[in-house]
Amino acid sequence: MNTGGRLIAGSHNRNEFVLINADENARIKSVQELSGQVCQICEDEIEITVDGEPFVACNECAFPVCRPCYEYERREGNQACPQCKTRYKRLKGSPRVEGDEEEDDIDDLEHEFDYGNFDGLSPEQVAEAMLSSRMNTGRDISGIPTHGELDSSPLSSKIPLLTYGEEDTEISSDRHALIVPPSHGYRCHPSSFPDPSIPSQPRPMVPKKDIAVYGYGSVAWKDRMEDWKKRQNDKLQVVKHGGNDNGNFEGDELDDPDLPMMDEGRQPLSRKLPIPSSKINPYRMIIILRLVVLGLFFHYRILHPVNDAYGLWLTSVICEIWFAVSWILDQFPKWYPIERETYLDRLSLRYEKEGKPSELASVDVFVSTVDPMKEPPLITANTVLSILSVDYPVEKVACYVSDDGAAMLTFEALSETSEFARKWVPFCKKFNIEPRAPEWYFSQKIDYLKNKVHPAFVRERRAMKREYEEFKVKINGLVATAQKVPEDGWTMQDGTPWPGNNVRDHPGMIQVFLGQTGVRDVEGNELPRLVYVSREKRPGFEHHKKAGAMNALMRVTAVLSNAPYLLNVDCDHYINNSRALREAMCFMMDQTSGKKVCYVQFPQRFDGIDLHDRYSNRNVVFFDINMKGLDGLQGPIYVGTGCVFRRQALYGYDAPVKKRLPGKTCNCWPKWCCLCFGSRKNKKSMPKKEKKKSKNRDASKQIHALENIEGIEESTPEKSSETSQMKLEKKFGQSPVFVASTLLENGGVPRDASPASLLREAIQVISCGYEDKTEWGKEVGWIYGSVTEDILTGFKMHCHGWRSVYCIPKRPAFKGSAPINLSDRLHQVLRWALGSVEIFFSKHCPIWYGYGGGLKWLERFSYINSVVYPWTSIPLIVYCTLPAICLLTGKFIVPEISNYASIVFMALFISIAATGILEMQWGGVGIDDWWRNEQFWVIGGASSHLFALFQGLLKVLAGVSTSFTVTSKAADDGEFSELYLFKWTSLLIPPTTLLIMNIVGVVVGVSDAINNGYDSWGPLFGRLFFALWVILHLYPFLKGLLGKQDRMPTIILVWSILLASILTLLWVRVNPFVSKGGPVLELCGLNCD
Repeated sequence: MNTGGRLIAGSHNRNEFVLINADENARIKSVQELSGQVCQICEDEIEITVDGEPFVACNECAFPVCRPCYEYERREGNQACPQCKTRYKRLKGSPRVEGDEEEDDIDDLEHEFDYGNFDGLSPEQVAEAMLSSRMNTGRDISGIPTHGELDSSPLSSKIPLLTYGEEDTEISSDRHALIVPPSHGYRCHPSSFPDPSIPSQPRPMVPKKDIAVYGYGSVAWKDRMEDWKKRQNDKLQVVKHGGNDNGNFEGDELDDPDLPMMDEGRQPLSRKLPIPSSKINPYRMIIILRLVVLGLFFHYRILHPVNDAYGLWLTSVICEIWFAVSWILDQFPKWYPIERETYLDRLSLRYEKEGKPSELASVDVFVSTVDPMKEPPLITANTVLSILSVDYPVEKVACYVSDDGAAMLTFEALSETSEFARKWVPFCKKFNIEPRAPEWYFSQKIDYLKNKVHPAFVRERRAMKREYEEFKVKINGLVATAQKVPEDGWTMQDGTPWPGNNVRDHPGMIQVFLGQTGVRDVEGNELPRLVYVSREKRPGFEHHKKAGAMNALMRVTAVLSNAPYLLNVDCDHYINNSRALREAMCFMMDQTSGKKVCYVQFPQRFDGIDLHDRYSNRNVVFFDINMKGLDGLQGPIYVGTGCVFRRQALYGYDAPVKKRLPGKTCNCWPKWCCLCFGSRKNKKSMPKKEKKKSKNRDASKQIHALENIEGIEESTPEKSSETSQMKLEKKFGQSPVFVASTLLENGGVPRDASPASLLREAIQVISCGYEDKTEWGKEVGWIYGSVTEDILTGFKMHCHGWRSVYCIPKRPAFKGSAPINLSDRLHQVLRWALGSVEIFFSKHCPIWYGYGGGLKWLERFSYINSVVYPWTSIPLIVYCTLPAICLLTGKFIVPEISNYASIVFMALFISIAATGILEMQWGGVGIDDWWRNEQFWVIGGASSHLFALFQGLLKVLAGVSTSFTVTSKAADDGEFSELYLFKWTSLLIPPTTLLIMNIVGVVVGVSDAINNGYDSWGPLFGRLFFALWVILHLYPFLKGLLGKQDRMPTIILVWSILLASILTLLWVRVNPFVSKGGPVLELCGLNCD
């Protein structure tokens, strides 16, 4: 061994040699630098298995641990991975330990009980062997030295042992040097430890020698050890976990080798919880079997036409093919369902250090409202109060209320809300109550004293309830006053006219109620910011409804607070879980995967829905099954509310891409090979790729540095800055303050800017002409072109390579209200379906848009299904009409069924049922919710989807906008009285017609069978089953029509009977009760003349 004249230190048992250099430059090279991975417990090199691959202890996270540490952790530790806490499985060559009995997939009898040879060893030697098995590599698998190793060690007395302060914390700092053991060379520590209270005397070999002469090495001297201890304690307190101002690490800060990997603050803030294989594998097998059965089904249906009812047969086959395609688009995005778990304690440990300001990121919350008469101000006030009292640092939260109706009622109600918030917010935080919306908190039918120990809670709760009732009276008084608008409009307190008297022609308005105004709560604490915003509206400008209001809020918030994250909620969706923002930050601020997350979507949960959920308002199947499936792909779709966004993703930037290492072609192959295979490919293919993605990638080039914009590198700095500023203004608008804010990835506003100057700038960015000739609504912000702007906005972000996350906390994060009567529910579905039709006819249709970007194929399937489903209404209505036609004509869509056909049909029905059952199992959905979803799929498809399709066609092709009016009818008082409220709408006619036709068909079919005798009952059962299938799916619709009084409104009855009569009378000429050859006339023996 060539030492180069340098001192050698090492350990026989640790199998190490360390060169202590005489100069600082020739420093020691660590194992990590010399080879591959290093064990994060003992810092030894990870061995190579017989397969030539590094040893992997945990198959879940691949946390680097050597085999001896793995064996020791399984034998003496908690048998779990230090990083992901997953239980270690027994690997081949490892002895069996307690808990391995259930693992039958390892067949390794040779090492089944190989715990090493302890015979003849003293207790001290056994303990030393256990330690050696943890610390050493390159030894026997068990890590236990043999007797020969213990007794005969020629080098043990000659090679000094090296101790590591990082590992041997019990050794005093002044003894970390070259230590010669007293007897055996296998010992890593001195056999006895001195009393720590007695200062030990230094015992160097050369007392007068300067420490600097030794150079740099792993030997920890006293001063170096003290410095290391100080740094280690700082890291254990998570001083460095925060990173920069927004908790983001820069450079190699995250990869600090000295940072302890077992520190709780370094652990992931969330983790995926895959669906157990016992549930998901049978589910996938059933899907494959269902595909096979579908192939056999269509093979039989196409090759066996019904000659005497060819039209009915062909129509049914076309409908069935469409249903199969729709099922594929809906089913396969659910192939990889996952769940997620968050660790809020780790988030606090990392970003909230005791005695230091919170390093959690700021969040701007958007609340949108339009008409206070349709969206009661009391509901909006409760939503705002739940936001202001959220469990989050007050200086990090800002609530912005967008009043797109410029109503003075909303303005005054918000003013009263800000006054009540001074009392409500400290009450919520003092007693930690849930939910923090007072209307729903005081209406809870639970024991509110549970887990409450504060002696003043009851007294203060009663006082707060009285305060809230007085607050409600004030809000109700404002609503009553607003019913009678003066002829000249409203005026403000100083006598000036209210700017929003003309809803369609008014200036922009911004009012800061709370925050930076000196207003504090009753206990003297700071309150979150509360801002009222109403954008400017002028005749002749397109305002783009909710999407335009959201974009205006984006610009206002960027000027006033510029938080890096945004929360969007509807005015009737209050925060039910005060820690919801923290739940979202566990994904957004995670250092490993948070950078690519564009938004965190929470499921929608609702209050005030009847127990049986007659019209599937909860939409549980979508939120608990479909969205979990999408989360395993590229993330859930955006549903319009309850969503936390990354601001940079809404600006149209691409997701960050990890730099890939050069391929083997460029590193290993000769240069001439690179020229032939590498450069030629780059020369031909790269320009096409860059040309195809130039529009999408151009924005991303501007995100961090202006000088990197393509085409201006050779310009002067002044000209480059001017050109880049022009490009940004063309994209974002003419506000220099807002344009500058878009370049700040971590948010923030200029410290030297005065509030007055920021307000003037904010008024400018909400002017109605600000978006002209910009990319707002096209590539930036909420996307225009559909009434369902949520689908388009999420789709565009996924096309830019971002991924989204679905978060389902144990306590629902948000709760809202949903229409529970039939008419309102159908109109809600009509609006959603109309938006899908508009997207289908736009350039952003996922069938042909976004190829070459970052959208995954199964995610595209989901988006295609979300815009295609209204077209299913046509084959669905036709298919639901076929049973009545078959019963009236005596024909059927299937020929006489053979044994083979019976097996195929039975297999198809069983596979459909099995798919639903397994989905309910892994999704946690009850059979009632699943069945209600199936029923409303037919109800909505036969009504709202059909009307949305025709309305969309008229709007896109003819430019005609139509609407369906709804008139209210009196309802009874009582709980869920709105459930029985009936509102006339033309959406009710098609399903009612289908219902009556099938009922009439059943009556006619049964009567015909009774008249014709026993032989006609066999063919009748197939037609009856078909018709009863339709009637059962429309049963909730029938209950909605009858209402609480069990009677049907006259107008519905008249229209439906009229249409049903017309359709059934068309078959009079067919006369199904008479044979095809005409009536058989026989002489009766009577002379009729």
